[in-house]
Amino acid sequence: MARNWKLTVRYGSDVTRQSFDDLDEALAAARKAADEVIDDGPINRVKAIRDYEPSQIVNARIEISGKGLFSPPTAGIDIQGDLTVIPYAGGVRRQTLEGSNIGQAIKSVKLFLSS
Repeated sequence: MARNWKLTVRYGSDVTRQSFDDLDEALAAARKAADEVIDDGPINRVKAIRDYEPSQIVNARIEISGKGLFSPPTAGIDIQGDLTVIPYAGGVRRQTLEGSNIGQAIKSVKLFLSS
């Protein structure tokens, strides 16, 4: 049986993917992944050709996408290095959703994907 929702978690250099029949199951797994990232704490400044502050670095990206060949419904949460939460909608063309903490972000993602 084909699954309806795909959860992709990018955290550091690790990428994991899971499939779910139900949006609420995918959201619960996304919440768990976000809690694990936050429990690990903030990351330090990165010095390369230039310096990057933790707020400028995406520490983890947690994304849920639905079925569809062209433009499937997609939304997720970016967790910055300073643990700032930025919920978004869209794959290539992104729009920022409301929510400054994990609970609000999950709610915004659910509202977007349910519509």
